Amino acid sequence: MPTDVIDNPAQNRFELKVGEELALAYYKRDGDRVILTHTEVPQALSGQGIGSRLAAGVFAHIREDGHKAVTQCSFMAAWSARHPEVADLVVG
Repeated sequence: MPTDVIDNPAQNRFELKVGEELALAYYKRDGDRVILTHTEVPQALSGQGIGSRLAAGVFAHIREDGHKAVTQCSFMAAWSARHPEVADLVVG
C-alpha cells in the first residue's frame, strides 16, 4: 500500500509532511511490537483528516513490516477501534 507516511527510526517516529508542517506519531520498539506512544498534528492542520491519514500510514507500515501495534496513544487507540481492518495488528 503506497503511503506518504515515512518511518524515521532515528527519531522513533512516523512522519507525514503536509506543506511545511509535520504530523508525527512517536513510537518505541519492543521486538516485533511497535508501541505507539504519542501523536501530534499541528494546529494549522487540525480538522483536515491529517491525523487519520497519519494513522492509516502508520498501520500500513506496521502491517508491511510484519509487526504488531500497542496503542498507548489515545488517538491511535481510538482510530484503530474505529477501523476493524487493523484489528489484527493491535495487541495488548
